Amino acid sequence: MSAPDYSFQFGKFNYICNNVMLTLCPLVGTADGIEPVCYSRNVRLVDTLIFQPSTLIIHLIALIMTAIMIYHIRSKYTAVGRKEIIMFFYLYMLVTIMDLLLISGIIPTASDLYPWFTGVHLGLISATFWCLLLNGFVGFQFAEDGTPLSLWSIRLSSFVVFGAVTFLSIATFKNMSPFNSANPIALWIVFFIFNGAALLIYVILQIVLVVNTLDDRWPLGDIIFGIAFFATGQVILYVFSVQICNFAKHYIDGLFFGTIATLLSVMMVYKYWDSITKEDLEFSVGSKQNVWEVKELLGEDDMGGNGGGMYGQQNQGHGYGGPSPAGGPYGQPNFYEGY
Repeated sequence: MSAPDYSFQFGKFNYICNNVMLTLCPLVGTADGIEPVCYSRNVRLVDTLIFQPSTLIIHLIALIMTAIMIYHIRSKYTAVGRKEIIMFFYLYMLVTIMDLLLISGIIPTASDLYPWFTGVHLGLISATFWCLLLNGFVGFQFAEDGTPLSLWSIRLSSFVVFGAVTFLSIATFKNMSPFNSANPIALWIVFFIFNGAALLIYVILQIVLVVNTLDDRWPLGDIIFGIAFFATGQVILYVFSVQICNFAKHYIDGLFFGTIATLLSVMMVYKYWDSITKEDLEFSVGSKQNVWEVKELLGEDDMGGNGGGMYGQQNQGHGYGGPSPAGGPYGQPNFYEGY
């Protein structure tokens, strides 16, 4: 049997998996999968080998940071696209959990469950990119945000993408005809071209939205930083992983920095969304935000004797024919007088 070709080839993961340890690498290329040239050393924890311990720590940090971002999004009750964007962060959290279980070896590669969990992991990744893409249309108000049409179109289509990519992945790993793990062209196209196109379209949509709709150009900085973080992480992950691993004497590899860069890019998605969605006060009139201030604590006599309203202002000149009769305990008109 000839040695596998590890040069870059369209439709094959040989070059990628020879440089970095992805969750699908043990399941494609050859019967035994493809092992990277250099990867982070493992540690023993309670009689269990934990792979990629440094990356595992970053995954735990990512889960904490995502929970914080979700909390802040949920607290902005009147922000545009709040319910839509929060689905993206929930999906990212699920992707991180699956990555944590598979990369760390908590679910061993030799386990019969590993191909199924990996298929779910890849399906969640594509669903996350798809959800982000659809969030890019929310600002254009093709469907009003927060409505069942807007929410369920994202939920159902993301679920369809998740199911299709999960099936494709498992069919490839199990060599179900016409899919083949030695030549996983369809899976490669989905993993790189479909996901990459979804991200690219989202970025273009947001640039158009900022330039044509908003007066403020600062959100463009969030977009640029997000792209820079993601692109840097991908280059480190797929190009310089082996060099980093050898230089760090197997303590870390490109997966460590790639995970950090992905987290930073997701945080920039939140920062961008937060910068373009200003929360409206519940009692704002028009586009002017009112700042409610209590100047002084009024006594009951002051509030009841000035013919004023609840906040001490005079009820005059509002179309009600002059001062209102103040007969109630707080200066409100006594409509029931005489009855």
